Amino acid sequence: MSDKVRVRDISKRENEVLSPVLAEDLVPLPPPYDNPAEEPAWKELNSGTTERLVCNLDGVVGLSLPKPETEAEEQEYVEKFRAGLKKLLEKNNNWTFLQPLLLSLDYCVNCQSCNDACPVFTASGQNDIYRPTFRAEVLRRLVAKYAKPGGALFARFSHGDIELNWATITRLYELCYRCTLCRRCAQACPIGLDNGLVSRELRKLFSQELGWAPKELHEKGTVLQLKVGSSTGMNDVVVKDNIEFIDEDMADETGIQVETPWDKEGADALLIHNAGEILSWPENPGAFAILLNAAGIDWTLSSEELGYDGVNYGLFYDDVQLARVTLKHAQAAKKLKVNKIVMGECGHQHKAMMTISDRVLTGDLAVARESCLPLLEEIVFSGKIEFDPSKNDFPVTLHDPCNIVRNLGIVEPQRRILRHLCPQFREMTPHGVDNYCCGGGSGFAVMSPNNFADWRISVSGRMKVKQIIDAFADQPGPEVKKYVCAPCSNCKGQLRDLIQYYDMLEKSGITYGGLVELIVNAMVDVKQPFIKWEMH
Repeated sequence: MSDKVRVRDISKRENEVLSPVLAEDLVPLPPPYDNPAEEPAWKELNSGTTERLVCNLDGVVGLSLPKPETEAEEQEYVEKFRAGLKKLLEKNNNWTFLQPLLLSLDYCVNCQSCNDACPVFTASGQNDIYRPTFRAEVLRRLVAKYAKPGGALFARFSHGDIELNWATITRLYELCYRCTLCRRCAQACPIGLDNGLVSRELRKLFSQELGWAPKELHEKGTVLQLKVGSSTGMNDVVVKDNIEFIDEDMADETGIQVETPWDKEGADALLIHNAGEILSWPENPGAFAILLNAAGIDWTLSSEELGYDGVNYGLFYDDVQLARVTLKHAQAAKKLKVNKIVMGECGHQHKAMMTISDRVLTGDLAVARESCLPLLEEIVFSGKIEFDPSKNDFPVTLHDPCNIVRNLGIVEPQRRILRHLCPQFREMTPHGVDNYCCGGGSGFAVMSPNNFADWRISVSGRMKVKQIIDAFADQPGPEVKKYVCAPCSNCKGQLRDLIQYYDMLEKSGITYGGLVELIVNAMVDVKQPFIKWEMH
């Protein structure tokens, strides 16, 4: 294990890696994945990359931050950070999250109860810099010294000294993207403090004040979405064409005529998918159309700007971007005069559109919002559709998306469906609100620059890999096909990468998919198997 790192070390030796991730420290995986020699090797960073980009935290380059050409440029960013630090603590500049941020900064007693709850800290072999309290303590000391009157004089005695320089801010920038924002740490805290929120607020500071944000979340995510209408780059014409093709494919595969309604004014429900489903997992929107039509639900999709893409990456890094996207979603619903928005199988869409949007969608902007999961439960148990659970008679386990389960407390609807329709359903350990993040949370699932994909899978997603293998330990071989149900688009992206990285379909017969696909697979009227045992 690397040497113990102290909080004040973050500002030292700016061009040296502070605390490298060591393969021998990683938590062992269960058989047949327990041979370290067979674990995929990480992508090597060439000298050109490390000379051009900042690489001074853990040997991982996730954010592709260019090195400045002059010391004056370095100092300019340091001063921007200092100014942003003060704004972060002002009510008029941070009216959304100031109170919980201050509580988390002021009342932490460093009991370290949150350490073992963190999947990144645990999987890494307890690397000090991944402790949930580490980045929070860095911020706490910076606030005490640089954002409060007399801080420079009293900080050393009240909180411990720290220097604000280029090394500090660049390491802190990478470090706040070593947290998946799963908030298991907040759940484990005896007094409910939220170190995940601290990571997110740091990301906001870097984005809104320094202009630093991952390209995948900002330029290729939010900016593209607001410009074109979708984070995938698809406009409404392309989306409609894709949905039409999906409807045709669903009809061919199932024998059921499928027609997706568009721009139906006054419908009860406006369904908004994560647009990534339409490109990567078309069977998911296809299954929704089959099921909602069969149940007689009055629903529609919207071709309004952003009305067909529930992605809101602003949730992960920037309040301004989050609000811009949220307003577009509300406006699409208002224009069609629907009764409510129903969110598809996308975890961060749930949190952005429900928990966080309550701070934005007030007054005339207020629109009712509902998760698809209780609606799916209502449909399954309504008696309107005949099901044959024997069609799902294969091992199934459930991944709990953090933003749906831990954040919103939607725990049982999906489980009641699986217990009813999947005879071999089994839980992961732990599960429900205690389940581990997939490792792709907070935007990580779409981030793969340099060697970050290896870190995301080998470290961030390691506890999830362990959970999945353990859940199917009674039937470990590839001859028995197994299904990981993940009702979240981002989680499916991460699970796809985990399963491919470790060759889990070939070695263990493990694949993945959403919840609605299992429901449609069990419909009596669907004559051919809807679940395909292949990677996609």
